[in-house]
Amino acid sequence: MTDTHEVTVTSVHQMTPTVEQFVLESDGYRFDFDPGQHTHVHFPRSESPAVDEASGDEDDEVVRPYTATAMPGSERITLAVKRYPDGVASTWMHERTPGDRIEIEELGGNLYLRDLDSDVAFVSTGTGITPMIAMAKQYVREGTGRAHFFFGEKDEENVIYRETLDQLAADYPDFDVTYVLSEADEGWPGAEGHVQDHLADYLDGFGGRDFYVCGVPQMVVDTQDYLDEQGVSDDRVYVEGWEGDEVADDEES
Repeated sequence: MTDTHEVTVTSVHQMTPTVEQFVLESDGYRFDFDPGQHTHVHFPRSESPAVDEASGDEDDEVVRPYTATAMPGSERITLAVKRYPDGVASTWMHERTPGDRIEIEELGGNLYLRDLDSDVAFVSTGTGITPMIAMAKQYVREGTGRAHFFFGEKDEENVIYRETLDQLAADYPDFDVTYVLSEADEGWPGAEGHVQDHLADYLDGFGGRDFYVCGVPQMVVDTQDYLDEQGVSDDRVYVEGWEGDEVADDEES
């Protein structure tokens, strides 16, 4: 049986028109995990205003993964959650207010820094940025190489953690940030299009670098394919691991 803990929502912050950040605090439990790993939120399906009658028994438990963006070692974690119009879990989360209690699992997962002495590239889109933010915070404190953070989003209004990333780039000479917008407004001075298409524009070669990739499944798969073409070995590319199956299912449907 999976171990779970009850936590309290202590604050909610609107980050973009569709993303809210939740601060969750335990009652004496210290969160110990590797930055980049995620928890799972549990709640009854019947509590979500986005319940779909066709999705099954509305008394079923809903379990959804969300990544902690705070560092480990305290009784507090933060989650950034994007609300989707028909999202059972995201809609439920966005109705949480300070004082509400939430049931979550211990943190785990495949995204965490493997080698703090290696140069790294973080590649993400949307809320796939959440594990990257946590890993980037760890890397600038403990890493000895260079890091380049690539983030793709639709437009400037939806870029989350921009202030955090810009501050990291300002404070650490070996940390660079590149934003790529797919629907940029006129006058946007940065890169446009798909984030994975700009890696070669900003990286001085691909050898000897670890890549951490998270976001829209198609982007993750496309990035893996591109890095393979560039000669990057699979054991230097880290993803959650489920993205390929989802892309394959979409192609079959």
